[in-house]
Amino acid sequence: MQIKLLGPFIAQKGHHPLLPSAAKPRQVLALLAIRAGGVVTVPTLMEEIWGDRPPRSAPTTLQTYILKLRRLLERALAQGGDAPHSSVDHHTGRTAPQGAKGVLVTRYGGYQLDVDPCTVDTQVFERLQSRGQKAFNDGDFATAATLLGQALALWRGPALVDVKTGPVLDMDVLQLEEARLAALESRITADLCLGRHGQVLSELAVLVAQHPLHEGLHAQFMTAQYASGRGWQAFETYRRLHTALRTELGIEPGSRIQELYASMLAGGAPPAVTPPDHPGPRAVLRSAV
Repeated sequence: MQIKLLGPFIAQKGHHPLLPSAAKPRQVLALLAIRAGGVVTVPTLMEEIWGDRPPRSAPTTLQTYILKLRRLLERALAQGGDAPHSSVDHHTGRTAPQGAKGVLVTRYGGYQLDVDPCTVDTQVFERLQSRGQKAFNDGDFATAATLLGQALALWRGPALVDVKTGPVLDMDVLQLEEARLAALESRITADLCLGRHGQVLSELAVLVAQHPLHEGLHAQFMTAQYASGRGWQAFETYRRLHTALRTELGIEPGSRIQELYASMLAGGAPPAVTPPDHPGPRAVLRSAV
C-alpha cells in the first residue's frame, strides 16, 4: 500500500486506487491516514466532518463512510492478489482477520489505519527530518543537508491540497507545514555552514517572497547575499523586511536580525551562520500571517 499526503492525496494498493470520489469519505480516509498507526476516536472523526454541530444521524453516517472505505480496500486487496487471512492483533493478543478489516481496524472508541509506516509519506518525512535535525544539532552539516533534503523532496505541493479539510485536519496540516518550514530553515543553514551561499540564493529569493514577514528566512537570505559579495542586496532585503513588519504588524525586527544587519554595515568578514530558532512564538506568528 502507498499513501501520500504531502501534496495531492494519493492512496493505492499497487496500481489500484483506494480514494473514494465522495468528499466526506475521502476526508475520513485522509484523517485516518495522517494519523496512521494511531486510533482516531469517533468524536474526533465527527468533529472533522461536521464541526461542533454534528447531526443526530452522525454516528450512523460515519459507520456508512467506514463501510464504503472498507469496500474500496477489499476490492483493491482482491485485485492485488492479497487473500484474507488471520494474524495476531498486537493490541489485544487475539487472532484478528486481515483484509479490509485488518487494515481499517475497529478499535475501542474509534478506528485505526494499520499500515506499514514506510508506506506513508508523512511518517517517512518525520523520520528523515528527525535524523537530519539530530545531525544538524551534532554539527554534521553535510549529513543534515542530505537527510533534510530527502525529507523535503517528499513534498509535492501543499499537504492534502485536493481534500476538503475540517477543523481537525486543518490543525494537522498546519503542523506539517510548520515542520516543513523548520526542516527547510535547518537545511538551508546547513548549506550555508558548508559554504554553499551561491547555491541557495535563488531558492531564498522565492522563499522570502512567499514569507515576507519571516525573519529567519530573511536572515539566511541576507547572509547568503553578503557572503556572495552582494552586500547592497542584503541591505535592501533588511529594509524590505523592516518596512513590512512595521506596516503589517507595527513592530520592529528582532534583535538577532538587527545584530546581523549591524555587523554587515560594519563591514569585514561575512557574519557567522547561527542555527534557526524552532519555532519560537515570534517565528510562529510571522509564518502564520
